[in-house]
Amino acid sequence: MPFGAFYASLTPTLRGMLFMGCSTMAVASMNGVIRFLTAEVHPFEIAFFRNFIGVFLFTPMFIRHGFAPLRTTKLSWHALRAFLNVISMLTFFVGLKLEVLAKVTALSFTSPLFASMLAIILLRERARMRRWVGLFVGLSGALIILQPGIEPISLGASLVLTSSFIWAIALMVIKVLSRTDSAPTIAFYAALLMVPMSFVPALFVWSWPTPEQYFWLALVAVFATIGQVCLAQAFKEADVTAVLPVDFTKLIWAVGIGIVFFAEIPTIWTLTGGAVIAGSVIYVAYRERIERGIAERHGAGEP
Repeated sequence: MPFGAFYASLTPTLRGMLFMGCSTMAVASMNGVIRFLTAEVHPFEIAFFRNFIGVFLFTPMFIRHGFAPLRTTKLSWHALRAFLNVISMLTFFVGLKLEVLAKVTALSFTSPLFASMLAIILLRERARMRRWVGLFVGLSGALIILQPGIEPISLGASLVLTSSFIWAIALMVIKVLSRTDSAPTIAFYAALLMVPMSFVPALFVWSWPTPEQYFWLALVAVFATIGQVCLAQAFKEADVTAVLPVDFTKLIWAVGIGIVFFAEIPTIWTLTGGAVIAGSVIYVAYRERIERGIAERHGAGEP
């Protein structure tokens, strides 16, 4: 059966899950390449090239939409979002250099939990007790991974958690921007502004890459773009709660890449904590969906 016919035969949920699976493979592959590159290229420089090359990968979107997406009245908010993105990226890339790939991936799952907590605190989203319990269970998963009091919390793990928290703040800014600006506008400004912002720290550690390193740097940008596009399409095809469980296959890919290419064997605590965080994120997303449905029904005057 031709792929087009096969794809057309799938339900929207299965299509969303397929795109989410492609996204997880691309992101896990990107992290593996970054981990490989950090042995010779500074993470700050990798971040710059990932953003610089990424702008060119967005060119087809510019051709399609023209300059219309550049119209905005919230340039300062776009600058804030780009700044937060760059800080999150820099800390995450350094964390990838210092920590086991599976541990980095498992800890990065805390970002949706931080985002949900910030939405309650900053955006005044309503939350019932079961949602709060889900959030705290998820954060306990991070404690299972880190084991504070049993062993010192490493710098790499601290940077990954910092990255997740800053990315969660960036998500709040994106939520604010999405009230007035389109998705292409938000994506375009992020791509454009992150290049000069990431170039500044890269200057302090700059060394010209070799031709082979340019290839790997380009591959990082390609994997990142594929991951973003597939993720957006997954959420377009199906409900978040339907496709979100597939996102946690990133941990499986990270374990496989770590074992095969870096001889990294994840601890049982990393796998257990990652599973706890994954389960809680899925539960919290489910609760958010239910609470939104209740709020919408009440807003419509339903009993």
